[in-house]
Amino acid sequence: MRDDKNRRPRQDAEADGLIEGRNAVIEALRSGAAIDKIYIARGETDATLGHIASAARDKGIVVAEADRRKLDGMSRTKSHQGVVAIAAVREYASVDDILNAAREKGEAPLVVVCDELSDPHNLGAVIRTAECAGAHGVIIPKRRSAGLTAVVAKTSAGAVSYLPVARVPNLTALLKRLKEEGLWVFGTATDGGTSLYEADWKGPAAIVIGSEGEGMGRLVREQCDFLVSIPMKGRLNSLNASAAAAVVLYEAVRQRGSGSPS
Repeated sequence: MRDDKNRRPRQDAEADGLIEGRNAVIEALRSGAAIDKIYIARGETDATLGHIASAARDKGIVVAEADRRKLDGMSRTKSHQGVVAIAAVREYASVDDILNAAREKGEAPLVVVCDELSDPHNLGAVIRTAECAGAHGVIIPKRRSAGLTAVVAKTSAGAVSYLPVARVPNLTALLKRLKEEGLWVFGTATDGGTSLYEADWKGPAAIVIGSEGEGMGRLVREQCDFLVSIPMKGRLNSLNASAAAAVVLYEAVRQRGSGSPS
C-alpha cells in the first residue's frame, strides 16, 4: 500500500503531461518528445538549467521563467529541481498542413485562429467544435495561449487527434499570409459592423476568436477584413470564446451546405 502512495504523485503528473526534474526534462528533449512549454525557476544561474533552456529554444519550444512558488504549485512529485515541462499530446502541424488539407479535399479553407486563449478548457472546446464543423485546422500563438496539453486534449473529446493545430510566433504576420493565400479574415467583435448572418462564409475564410477577457488585440483586429457581431438578445453583451466559435462555425456550415467552392 505504501508503494502505491509513493508512486501516485508521479503517475498523476504523467497523466497531466508534466515532466518534472532536470534529468527527466533533458531526456524528453533528447528523445524528441513533443513538449508544449518549459518553465524554469526565475533567477537560477545553474548551468544545467541554462543548457535545458538553450536546447529547448533551439527546438522552437517556448521557455518561460516562473517563481519557485508557481513551480511548487504545478509539481505533483514535489521534486521539480527548478524545471517543469508540459508535454504536448501531439506534434503541432504547420500552416501549410492546414491549407493543404483543404486543397486535398477540394474545399475552400475554413480556419479558426485563436488570439491568446489562455483557458485550456476554452481552447479544447474550440478545437472540438472546429473538428465537428469540418474546419481544416486551428491556429494559436506560441505565447500567452494554452497549448496542446492533456487538459486541452480531454476537453476536446479527442478532436486533437484528428484536427491539425498549428502554432505560430506572430498572429499579425499569420493573418497577412492567410490573406495572401486568398482567405478572407473575419474577426468576432461585439461592435462588429457586419452581422453574423449577413457575412458570406462560403469562400475561403479565417475566423478570429479573441481572448476571454480582452477580445482581439489591436494589431490582430486591424488585419481583419470584416468585424462580425453575433446578435445578443439578452442582457449580457457577449458569449464566451468557445460558444462564439461554435455559433460562427455553424453559420459557416449552414451557408456552405453539402459542399464548398474551391
